[in-house]
Order: sequence, then structure tokens, then C-alpha cells
Amino acid sequence: MNPIALVTGGAVRVGRAIALGLAEAGYDLVVSYRSSAGPAEEVKSLIEGMGRSCTLVEADMGDPGSIANLGTAVRGTHGRMDLLVNSAANFQATSLLNIEAEEWDAVLDVNLRGPHLLVRELADLLRASGGAVVNIADHMGMKPWVSYAHHSVSKAGLIHLTKIQARALAPQVRVNAIAPGLVLPPDGMEAAVLEREIDATVLKRAGTPKDVVEAVLYLAGAEYVTGQLLVIDGGGTLLD
Repeated sequence: MNPIALVTGGAVRVGRAIALGLAEAGYDLVVSYRSSAGPAEEVKSLIEGMGRSCTLVEADMGDPGSIANLGTAVRGTHGRMDLLVNSAANFQATSLLNIEAEEWDAVLDVNLRGPHLLVRELADLLRASGGAVVNIADHMGMKPWVSYAHHSVSKAGLIHLTKIQARALAPQVRVNAIAPGLVLPPDGMEAAVLEREIDATVLKRAGTPKDVVEAVLYLAGAEYVTGQLLVIDGGGTLLD
């Protein structure tokens, strides 16, 4: 029997790479998406082409009812869960003093409250399987990024939530986090901005989504690692 993994936000960008990487590693997948139905169908086709199963579930990680429905879908389809990857995120570029209450709540609801509610929803299945959770945080959660203020705050909260979840779900479930840096530049990033971001790393190059996939696979199998943050940023957080 293949292990079962759920990847939220698994239709696009880094979440897509994680879903495909887990399928290559032998997992059957549940992939949630909010609005990217077309890309989600492409991911499903690719996963099934590897001989793995893939169940798509439309879910808004900012909506508690939608998260409950996602949990119901997992139970109805597989009845078990070996690995949960919280990858879905709301990424907004707004400076601190321009963030309205509604936008603040929308970002934190998806990026911070969503991973809590989904772990709570699936905790019994994860405990039964001795499973693992990997939360996808961000290097911005470790630095005071004024232009991505609420995103940074939400990811800082997710890093701390990871530690709390690791204690609360132990000893049956391990919970860790990954903080990617420049592994997949935002669409439309200007070349000059990209060069500045690369120069702000120790390794003087960008990473790739594959770097995050390898980190997820490591944490999924690292049986004596819990409550930890694995930073994948080329050494950028070593610099001021």
C-alpha cells in the first residue's frame, strides 16, 4: 500500500513541485486547490502518468467550512494520512501602513489559521499512521519585510506554530517547517530586482523548487526530527 500525502496549494508553483516530487517518491496524492482548476487537472494527469493516484479537492484554506470538507474528502477517499504538506499561501505585497483589516485577516487566515485548522482536522489520521506534517513557511518569516508585512508576520507565526504542533502531537506525529528563499521568483519580477535578490545570498545564485522537494522528502522520513525549521535560502538569512 502506497503512503498517502495531502498537499495544499498543490496545483501551482512550489506546491505543484512538491506534489509531483512526492508522487515520484511513491506517494498517492490528495491535492487541494482554490481557483487553479486547470493546473490542478494537469497535475493529476502527470501524477497518474507515474502510476500513482491523485484526488483533487477544491478548498479555500481561509474558510473553516472548506477545510472541514477537505478533511471529509480525505477520510472518504483514503481513510488514512501519512504526510500533510501545508503549502497553500496568500502572498500579498502591501506595505505595513497600507494594509487594511480585511486584507490582513485574509492573509493570516490562509497562511496561519488554515494550517492549524487542517492539522486539527486530520490529527487522528496522522496519529494513527505515525505520520508527519511539513509546514511551508518563508524566509520572510525571519526578517522584517516592510513591503510584505502581513505575509512575513503570518510566516513567522507559522514557524512558531510548527513548534507548538510538534509538542502537541508528539510522540506519534512529527511536525517540521521549511523556509524557502529565492527558489521560484514571482511572475513578472524585474531582472534588476532578481539580481539584487541573488546578490543577497551567500551562494550567489537562486535555488529551485527541487530544493524544497528534497527538503520535504527528508523531513517526511527523518524519524528523529521534529519541531525544526529547515531554511532553504542559499544562506541569505546569514546576511544583514
